[in-house]
Amino acid sequence: MIETVNPATGETLARYDPDSESALAEKLARAWACWQDDWRYRPLGERLEVLANTAKGLRSRRDDLASLITAEMGKPITAARAEVDKCARLCEHYVEHSASYLTPEFYDTDAARSYVRYDSLGPIFAIMPWNFPLWQVFRFAVPNIAAGNVGLLKQAAITTGCALAIEEVFAAAGLPKGGFTALLIDHDTAAEVMSDYRVRGVTLTGSDAAGRAVGGTAGSHLKKTVLELGGSDPCVVLDDADLEEAARTAAASRFLNSGQSCINAKRIIVMQSVYDEFVERFVAEVQALSVGDPTDETTDVGPLARQDLRDTVGDQVQRTLAHRDGGQLILGGQSLDRPGFFYAPTVIRDVNAHAPAASEEVFGPVAALMDAEHEEAAIALANSSRFGLGAAVWTRDLARGERIAGQLESGMVFVNELVQSDPRMPFGGIKDSGYGRELAALGMREFMNAKTVWVSAPSGGPGGGVE
Repeated sequence: MIETVNPATGETLARYDPDSESALAEKLARAWACWQDDWRYRPLGERLEVLANTAKGLRSRRDDLASLITAEMGKPITAARAEVDKCARLCEHYVEHSASYLTPEFYDTDAARSYVRYDSLGPIFAIMPWNFPLWQVFRFAVPNIAAGNVGLLKQAAITTGCALAIEEVFAAAGLPKGGFTALLIDHDTAAEVMSDYRVRGVTLTGSDAAGRAVGGTAGSHLKKTVLELGGSDPCVVLDDADLEEAARTAAASRFLNSGQSCINAKRIIVMQSVYDEFVERFVAEVQALSVGDPTDETTDVGPLARQDLRDTVGDQVQRTLAHRDGGQLILGGQSLDRPGFFYAPTVIRDVNAHAPAASEEVFGPVAALMDAEHEEAAIALANSSRFGLGAAVWTRDLARGERIAGQLESGMVFVNELVQSDPRMPFGGIKDSGYGRELAALGMREFMNAKTVWVSAPSGGPGGGVE
């Protein structure tokens, strides 16, 4: 039995029966038939019409979908509405740009015509987390549906209602049966799905441990994978930064989604000459955050999604404070005494790079502040993590910011801005943060066949030419 729980109250929301063996077999067969016999042959205009309808459907169901997100994983309601809106904009982006993303690329050779065309692969299996239960799914599904692939989804169990709602949105938009299917399965069954010959690619957003497991299983069956894994993103504040803006944005980034994002600013690295002033400004920003009922319009920080996640965050904080030079606790550091899975917004200064708050991914409302003697030390500290998803640099000197961006070991660097996903730009990481890209043209082409086509004029009649 799959059970969803309201993390703000601890109360059960709903129970779902997992897919039986026969139900799963039927879903896989339906997905294969949809791609094999129908969807890949649909003109691009028809596929994009479905996405345009999907955007309209998301907007018409905005409040209901946002309330479902908030109920299942505790996201503050204003952020949940923003997530639905972002999914609609994603659909509209691919409606506008898919034709150019899929345009064949011509090459100058001695052929009459030589080019690379992009063809669909088939069913793509996605294993998606709970922290952005709509956005993470749409980020994989929309470009693949536009490309002519079909989607299979294993959503985190705690957001099962969101998975089924997404399936309904696509169906109402005109996507044929089998075009997008939510699978109610466990991890062992997910491994079986990856081995099925009809599954042509696997994409995961999750922890690096999950990435190793999924990458290994998919690789053993020669399935292409895209892995968007954990992060411990550095936010580097240089001595010439606008400290007010940097502190405000860093606080917003770290406590976004109650700290439950791969691209939160988790390690905030500040040059010593401005460190104390920055810490004072940052703490003031955190103290101004409202913690409480996620259905309240004024709430900034809600509960963590599960009790075990809150317990893990608390353990990481305690181990950091017990670590040699682990840091000094300024704010928070404890669970809140109220129903639900709340953890107080926490700030620890002077954190050592080897302490858990800096060396591990902390998936909760905990900020680790670190100082660096000079620019080179800040870069070295930023690169000391085994993760490499995103990074931010704050400086008034844009040339300096771009120079440092080139030295940071991450898949994305944002200068004077918080790290974020945007459909116009590729999204993804390096090192233990995974590989492959989502969004933009690169993301769309990850699960497509980049097919070389070489066309020569006949020479000497049938069978002529060079062998």
